[in-house]
Amino acid sequence: MNDLDPAGPGYDLIGFGEAMVLFQPEGALRTAEHTSVHVAGAELNLCAAAARAGLRTAYCSRVGADPLGERIRDHAASFGIATDLVTVDDRRPTGLFLKDVRPDGVRRVHYYRRGSAASALSDQDAHRTLASRPRLVAVSGITSALSETARDAVRTLLTQASAFGVRVAYDPNFRPALGGLAAQIAEARSLLPHVSVLLIGTDEAEPLFGTTEPHAVFRAARAAGVAETVLKAGPDGCWYADGDTAAHLPSAATTVVDPVGAGDAFAGAYLAGRARGTTPAGAAWLAGQFAAAIVATPGDTDGLPTPTAAASLLATAFTATSPSAPPTAPSGRS
Repeated sequence: MNDLDPAGPGYDLIGFGEAMVLFQPEGALRTAEHTSVHVAGAELNLCAAAARAGLRTAYCSRVGADPLGERIRDHAASFGIATDLVTVDDRRPTGLFLKDVRPDGVRRVHYYRRGSAASALSDQDAHRTLASRPRLVAVSGITSALSETARDAVRTLLTQASAFGVRVAYDPNFRPALGGLAAQIAEARSLLPHVSVLLIGTDEAEPLFGTTEPHAVFRAARAAGVAETVLKAGPDGCWYADGDTAAHLPSAATTVVDPVGAGDAFAGAYLAGRARGTTPAGAAWLAGQFAAAIVATPGDTDGLPTPTAAASLLATAFTATSPSAPPTAPSGRS
């Protein structure tokens, strides 16, 4: 991925997908009297991290003509993410979900997204995104699983991106709760030949490639036509491309409060690093720092480094040239 020209036209990255509003109670839903409210969505979280790392980002989605839709747009704008590609649908509501924390600590999530505005994403939205000619589009399998029209939109994005000179970053992000897991896996396999950067977790590698062994995953992805692969391994760190082999980088996390959103922050920071011209090793290091900051705080994006700290981390990422010479985090970052 080439270094970006700050004076160039268009966006560096557009995230394409669904965002919802999360209501998170203090304790169990059945008895809680108070709740916190957050905005969540894989592609929007990714955009937030990429924007914090200095990319010009935009978000393409659909929201309802309701306060929750306004909240999503406000949230995106607070990170400097352009929302001119977000359509307001006055016939469908914005999706939401509730998190229930049981007395034994087990978390259960209740989704209210059927018939939502985002489920109506279509080829029209894909064409608007490509017409904006971003350098990179980021999308996940969650979007494909929302509806038939959303699946068609993702197919259009991936199959037509090269004609517009657009690269595609793809995270399979399988969601059994959206039904048809076998169909989700088959859909992901069909899209791989069009993927520039595959951001995949070890839990997704097994159903997609039949293995979680990193070198085998990278070989399978290359054979499928993927240009660049990153394997996210959660607390075990990540694997990234080092020439023709896969190299390992341990997790940077020292405190884990809430792991939700860490994978999205990792993806956004990795793409930002590569877009700015770092090596895969540098981008993986940068991504690990962002992910570690997220897991140390509640919420999907609350823990992102400040713009100043993010700029310092990005500068440090350029010193990473190989897994044997990782950079040292700058002191005093937040």
